[in-house]
Amino acid sequence: MGILDRMSRIIRANINDMLDQAEDPELMLNELLREMQSSMRQARVEVANMIAQEKEVEAELAEAQRDSSEWGKKAELAVVHGREDLAREALRRKRDAESIAEVYQHQLATQQELVTKLRQQLRVLDAKYNEAESKRTQLIARHRASQAQKRVQETFSSLPDLSAMSEMDRMEKRIRSEEARTAALAEMETSSMEWEFAELETDQDLEFELMELKARVGGDDPAGRLGSGTGDDESEPTPSLGSGPSSTS
Repeated sequence: MGILDRMSRIIRANINDMLDQAEDPELMLNELLREMQSSMRQARVEVANMIAQEKEVEAELAEAQRDSSEWGKKAELAVVHGREDLAREALRRKRDAESIAEVYQHQLATQQELVTKLRQQLRVLDAKYNEAESKRTQLIARHRASQAQKRVQETFSSLPDLSAMSEMDRMEKRIRSEEARTAALAEMETSSMEWEFAELETDQDLEFELMELKARVGGDDPAGRLGSGTGDDESEPTPSLGSGPSSTS
């Protein structure tokens, strides 16, 4: 028996879970509103029937009151003509009409009270329906907003995760570093070329200065350009800056 109870509980749980998953809030809200509309239509029919019965009782009461009044007039007419037997019968029927009118009067009061209560209940039901309709609109709007947010969340979940974005940031930093190194190398190359040109200019200044020095030294002692030692007569000896010009005897 315990196994059967557990199986029954499991089956009910699975069925309820399937129903919960298949349940659409918008469809359920619309169905609830339709049920309320059906209840209101039925209530209006009941109220209409009660009002119709009230009118019927009013008509019966009015007829009984007319009968009572007519039999009263007939009793007076019979007395005037000296017909006491007819007057007595007319009074008896007048009394019967009055009794019937009293019954209808009581029934009418009960019917009117019932109709008043039903109308109040119908107004309450109508107010509740309007409230439910407004609430349904709000709930449907909230449900649709929730579904839209869910779809957006699912879309974001399908996008690359933050680790991929971090990897892209790392690659961007690496590329930026390589760009900086390239710019630095280009700047160093430009500076090297400028330095070489400056060195050439400096070497040229030194050559001019050396030539001026050689011309100046050669002008003071022309024989110094011959120098001493071996070699061709056409070759020009390099003057010795350390010993100065030699003196002739």
